[in-house]
Amino acid sequence: MKEPAHILIVDDDDRIRDLTKRFLTMKGFRVSGAADAASARRLMESMAFDLAILDIMMPGEDGLSLLSGIRKGPSRETPVMLLTARGQTSDRIEGLRLGADDYLGKPFEPEELVLRCEAILRRSQKSAPPPDEIEMSGLVFNAARGELKSGDERIRLTDAELQLLTVLARNAGEPVSREDLAVLTSAGLERSVDVQVTRLRRKIEPNPKEPVHIQTVRGIGYRLMPD
Repeated sequence: MKEPAHILIVDDDDRIRDLTKRFLTMKGFRVSGAADAASARRLMESMAFDLAILDIMMPGEDGLSLLSGIRKGPSRETPVMLLTARGQTSDRIEGLRLGADDYLGKPFEPEELVLRCEAILRRSQKSAPPPDEIEMSGLVFNAARGELKSGDERIRLTDAELQLLTVLARNAGEPVSREDLAVLTSAGLERSVDVQVTRLRRKIEPNPKEPVHIQTVRGIGYRLMPD
């Protein structure tokens, strides 16, 4: 019988941490909690986790600093979801640049948290660590820096385009469903994903009407094909 996924929740708010832990446990996950970054590090040194959920706004060391430390340590491959204050776009973008797999604005619906956890876990089971840079018809995308460049010229991406390209780049060569893209980005709806893909193609594809890099996978979603 398959072991349940082990999730770490790091939040200094005892009430939110306990309620989240209780809900995820009811959904069949194994859950551990930590009230601060130091406690989280101790747990990660002694146990393996399938997913870590980090609140950004914590006293002392915040969630972004903890995420940065995780990505440099022995647990660097552990998927991470960030809990952010709604409207804090800068925190979300910085989190993606540091290697977060997803984010969720607080307050959140518990059911949405579960769906996002399940999406991350599905992806982590089949995806390899992405290359540092991906080349597409003379363009170079660096997911870690959140930069798309043509030579020395930086091509401007909106927040939504950067999120979409980052998720596709992490799964280069593999189809990503519209549902997962809606969950893993701020698009929210599958039809909004289609709109963002169209806009992104205009910046990447030699001929946006005949895309070779962001390909449509019929009945599923989209796939990023580097050079």
